Amino acid sequence: MQFTDLHIHSHYSRATSPKMNIEDLASNAKLKGIDILGTGDFTHPKWLEELKKKLVPSENGVYDYDNIKFILSGEISLIYSQGGKGRRVHHCLLAENFAVVDQINEWLSKKGRRDYDGRPIFGFSSVEFAEAMMSISKDIEIIPAHAWTPWFGILGSMGGFNSIEECFQDQSKHIHAIETGLSSDPPMNWRLSSLDKYTLVSNSDSHSPYPWRLGREINVFDLKEITYNNIINAIRTRKNFLFTVEVSPSYGKYHFDGHRICNISMSPDESAKHNNTCPRCNKGLTIGVLHRVEELADRQEGYKPADAVPYKSLIPLSEIIACITGTDVFTKRVWEIYNPLIAKFGNEFNVLLNIEKEELKKTVNEKLAELIIKNRQGKIKIIPGYDGVYGKPVLESKKEESLKGFLK
Repeated sequence: MQFTDLHIHSHYSRATSPKMNIEDLASNAKLKGIDILGTGDFTHPKWLEELKKKLVPSENGVYDYDNIKFILSGEISLIYSQGGKGRRVHHCLLAENFAVVDQINEWLSKKGRRDYDGRPIFGFSSVEFAEAMMSISKDIEIIPAHAWTPWFGILGSMGGFNSIEECFQDQSKHIHAIETGLSSDPPMNWRLSSLDKYTLVSNSDSHSPYPWRLGREINVFDLKEITYNNIINAIRTRKNFLFTVEVSPSYGKYHFDGHRICNISMSPDESAKHNNTCPRCNKGLTIGVLHRVEELADRQEGYKPADAVPYKSLIPLSEIIACITGTDVFTKRVWEIYNPLIAKFGNEFNVLLNIEKEELKKTVNEKLAELIIKNRQGKIKIIPGYDGVYGKPVLESKKEESLKGFLK
């Protein structure tokens, strides 16, 4: 199996950690259990220079650094008008080699600047973009990013479309997949029959190299040989695509409707009672993903297409530990529990997916072992995220215990 996170960012993107470099990405990918990473941001000149200098190329479209495989990837932001409405959409890009990337960048440079952000903004349409990419190479993969995000998702409530075909028009034939994003999961997407033809992929969109962000959503393939073409074929055909790992959609920061400034969070039914306005300031609520899915869905909850890729639901291990200790995820206290688990069992995904309770109890106490199993079963309660605020896992007991009690 290959655990694959194809959508991340470099330290040249806004609001990213300065540690989003190849070295830290590779080392933290090993902690997480990731086999293949997207490079992110190949449109940025300085990051591209780093990639060409540090990555070891192969003839199969996959690059190496410190025993971690990399696929050349990037993301662009398109802001334009179509159908009498302002549109804002983000698209991920995958490319086979630096020669293709150079051609992509040459075309983009004629349209605007690439040097001010790892995710540059352009004013052309998705139709023009897809047509141009296909003229460079039919092996370029365009994947609408975090498809349901209100502000920049292809199906988002604020500037999106009602279908992939509406966005890409005659170029939709070149779109094979969409990224579900943190605030939706496959069952939510399965409610739209129009999405049946598109493979649902999951990636972290990470702005930090640390394991609680890197690989928080991921694709798991079963490839006999790791090549660019095999990865693209798995996405396009769903063959050798075993499953995705998703966080609970409630964990995403746009699942519910809400107004962050007023600390208002509402389910779609609740916001409808308030005419989608904030009861405190009377301004419009940010309509979340759950609400938007309800607007577009033509199926009841529970429908599953016959050829759907399976999924598993997991909250990152660091988040679970932080929840049970009552501390922030980046604190020393969390890592003093996290690191012994990784040292014992190899990587985070192995802990979360495979290790039995009795084995876990040899390293951590029964309460934490039970919580890891409960997480594996998708039974951890999440207070839904809204309007840019992440959801929060909560325990039945809020009692904070000492660090000493968690380790063996």
